[in-house]
Amino acid sequence: MVFQTCVLCCSSLAKNTPKRSRRQFLDTLRIYVKGGSGGMGMPKYGGVGGNGGNIFAVGKEGVTLKDVVAKNVTKRITAMSGENAHSKCIVGSRGADIIINAPLGITIFSESGKKLGEIDKEGEKVLIARGGIGGCKDNGFCGLKGDSGSVTFDLKLIADVGLVGFPNAGKSTLLSAISNATPRIAPYPFTTLHPQLGSILYPDQRTITVADLPGLIEGAHVNVGLGHRFLKHIERTSLLALVVDVGGFRLNRKYKSRSCLETIILLNKELELYREELLSIPSMLIINKLDKERGPEIFKEVEPIVQDLQVVFEEVPEKFRPYQALNFKKIIGISARNKSNEELDNVKYAMREILDADIEAETAKKEIELIKKMDVKLKEYGPNMI
Repeated sequence: MVFQTCVLCCSSLAKNTPKRSRRQFLDTLRIYVKGGSGGMGMPKYGGVGGNGGNIFAVGKEGVTLKDVVAKNVTKRITAMSGENAHSKCIVGSRGADIIINAPLGITIFSESGKKLGEIDKEGEKVLIARGGIGGCKDNGFCGLKGDSGSVTFDLKLIADVGLVGFPNAGKSTLLSAISNATPRIAPYPFTTLHPQLGSILYPDQRTITVADLPGLIEGAHVNVGLGHRFLKHIERTSLLALVVDVGGFRLNRKYKSRSCLETIILLNKELELYREELLSIPSMLIINKLDKERGPEIFKEVEPIVQDLQVVFEEVPEKFRPYQALNFKKIIGISARNKSNEELDNVKYAMREILDADIEAETAKKEIELIKKMDVKLKEYGPNMI
């Protein structure tokens, strides 16, 4: 195998990306928040000021970060201050809390980089700015200021399946063929500039969400191209589906062509370099565009090799060699643009089979842990009749 380093400057990618397209999807948002100040106490009567209001982020289905911006154009949010104590009411009312409806899948960080919390389910709540304590004897009846500073909302999509591959591998075509999504499709790289979500509905009403992620390129682990903006979105997927062009990949005439097998190995390496834990996520391999010349023949050559990918790593130059191989649960060859029902069903039911097996394994693991805990309690206390 012959590998040649392929470097794509971020600036050249940005130059070829329409500005409007780059702004369509928002996955990071920084806002300034300030908890309400505590109200003043009243020393003469021992009056206590009301606490300042808190600011919470609460998960809500269907909300995006663009919605958060639309409702808070200035990106500055301040909670109400607590009421001062006075002669007619020696206990001041607390300031009203502010609720920010936030998308599912976000992690919230403070200005110093401290993780404040995650929101993965509807209704989950994270305190992002605490209100100040009202004036009382302990603080000299002077209300305290609330927390203030910038917080960052970092979105990582939650999807059952993430389609991973180099540009123009046919991920968007596949997504449109197996789901209800209508992504942009064109015969040139980087047509997917932001994640696209689709859902597969099975006859028994089971639904699986699939994310088509922007094309990965060499160097993404050090933020080349769309870099980390791509890679972070696969962290919360339950299944990685690598989509590879049977004819390999070539960014443009300036760069050497990658064969189908080389492409698979390089994708393996990029995922490993970004975060080794990604390799433990269940994965499948979809070799696309078998309608190309020699497509079926190449697939037959590659299929037995990728069943044990580690074997060919010795033939790869060290700097391109992954330490750990992806273990593909399924290897499927298709031509997505032909929209063969049989081929597409193979993909859809393979995805479901892998996801269901993973859920069953996790359930069995939890049951075993529960039984072990029950055995410990039984030995400790003995059987009890209720």
